[in-house]
Amino acid sequence: MIEVRFHGRGGQGAVTAAMILSVAGFKDGKFTQAFPKFGVERRGAPVEAFTRISDSFIRRKSAVYEPNYLVVLDSTLFSAVDITSGFQKDGMIIVNTNKSAKELGLPDGLNLKTLDVSGLAMEMLGRDIVNTAMLGAFAGFTGLVSLEGLYKGIDDHFSGSLAEKNKKLLDKVYSLAREQK
Repeated sequence: MIEVRFHGRGGQGAVTAAMILSVAGFKDGKFTQAFPKFGVERRGAPVEAFTRISDSFIRRKSAVYEPNYLVVLDSTLFSAVDITSGFQKDGMIIVNTNKSAKELGLPDGLNLKTLDVSGLAMEMLGRDIVNTAMLGAFAGFTGLVSLEGLYKGIDDHFSGSLAEKNKKLLDKVYSLAREQK
């Protein structure tokens, strides 16, 4: 079983990203879970969301305390939240940034992947909502879910031109991640 913890701010789509990733895993024939962790937060407050993907039935119902993957939608959260708490050192951290591990305050030796996708989201969606872009990065860097599964997850959540724009953004970032891999 792999466990993914998303870190974002309210309104950035971390919860939606966790749900879409779960749908993608399910469409790929896996067992999945997705759920958020937040209280009465408001737009801009730190939010966590979780996804589990497994080849067998998932019995665990707790939050994700020891993630294999961290997906960080907003790099400013490194100074506000202990993002790497419980992180499995053999896992991967995927961050929406152009900063280095040192600039983010992370130790050397972590499997850190960065892509500055905010500009692409602004260009393609007209808003700095990077959830589907970060899913493209996740799929491109890890290969753990298919593009087809992610397309179905996007179609389950969005419709019309918004779905198509998000799929194009996902494709673009997926290609950039594959180039870096």
